[in-house]
Amino acid sequence: MASRRLPLPLVAQLVVLLGLACGLRSSSAAAAAASGLAGERVTYLPGQPPVDFDMYSGYVTVDKRAGRSLFYWLQEAPAAAQPAPLVLWLNGGPGCSSVAYGASEELGAFRIRPDGATLFLNDYRWNKVANILFLDSPAGVGFSYTNTTSDLYDSGDKRTAHDSYKFLVKWFEKFPQYKYRDFYIAGESYAGISLLWHYVPQLSQLVYRNNKGVKEPLINFKGFMVGNAVTDDYHDYIGTFEYWWNHGIISDGTYRLLNASCVHDSGEHPAPACLAALNASTVEQGDIDMYSLYTPTCNETSTSSAAARQRRLKQGHYPWMTGSYDPCTERYSTEYYNRPEVQRALHANVTGINYTWATCSDILNDNWRDSPRSVLPIYHELIAAGLRIWVFR
Repeated sequence: MASRRLPLPLVAQLVVLLGLACGLRSSSAAAAAASGLAGERVTYLPGQPPVDFDMYSGYVTVDKRAGRSLFYWLQEAPAAAQPAPLVLWLNGGPGCSSVAYGASEELGAFRIRPDGATLFLNDYRWNKVANILFLDSPAGVGFSYTNTTSDLYDSGDKRTAHDSYKFLVKWFEKFPQYKYRDFYIAGESYAGISLLWHYVPQLSQLVYRNNKGVKEPLINFKGFMVGNAVTDDYHDYIGTFEYWWNHGIISDGTYRLLNASCVHDSGEHPAPACLAALNASTVEQGDIDMYSLYTPTCNETSTSSAAARQRRLKQGHYPWMTGSYDPCTERYSTEYYNRPEVQRALHANVTGINYTWATCSDILNDNWRDSPRSVLPIYHELIAAGLRIWVFR
């Protein structure tokens, strides 16, 4: 369910997708200041090294009646790289935080050190070439919140897409300097027991359709990029089971059982027979890191949650892996973002709720409602529209 570190050369792929051609209409920092956003500027994060770019973070209310507000963190490109496109980043799950994964383990400007208190610059940060907008979505994920408890138990693809679109419309009003800027949506999610998602193509479709007939849309949508994306339950199941079997982490019998019970089933709401087969595969896989099979895992002594074990929460540190794959980063982000001084610096948890920040929401994941079995028709529609689309593994 959780999100995985991206391959290092991916920043080069981003350059290809963006083409680095956009029409900037105003100076970013000056325009933000003129918009009265000083209260949302992140001047310094605890343990942060010096940087040559600006950051903003805060909330956008997407439903006043329900009290749903989504948290964002904008990491702008350095002045020397401007004008630069705007990229919205979404993590999947469903129910996993873009701050936890995208911003802190994958493409964001910073990495968190094992002490959970200090940061260092990510050499492969995407904001070298683009302005990156991380969004915790839906409400109930990361620092995003709702005042309506039932929202946590009836979330789904449709409402998530519509809330994210409302967020964008209001966010562009807060940051008018990004209106008409070349805009892309990116995200990732990958194979596992409970996997998602469709956030990127569904939001892309909504933006595209709402832009139709508008001569000069404020959201100057150019395309999207998805990594390890769940797109079609049938094909995703086949590929996942084949991968597990070829790598020897499930038995021949379980492989046959999975194919017999699941390939024609729903990925989000599997029938009892499919769920039993998936549970059998989890037992056979044991204590491995599903997304880096041949590296050690971190011990899991700090949690006994079954959901956490399924996400392969990685805790510990392997010094010989410095500069390479560190399977323990979720521990670092959990410690860092639970620090009150970090939350204050990010203008997060402004309601003062006494809760433990988590990388993913088990409640949202366990109670996800609507999810189409395939988003391939969306791809067909947006490809025909001439949008730029990049799919990577």
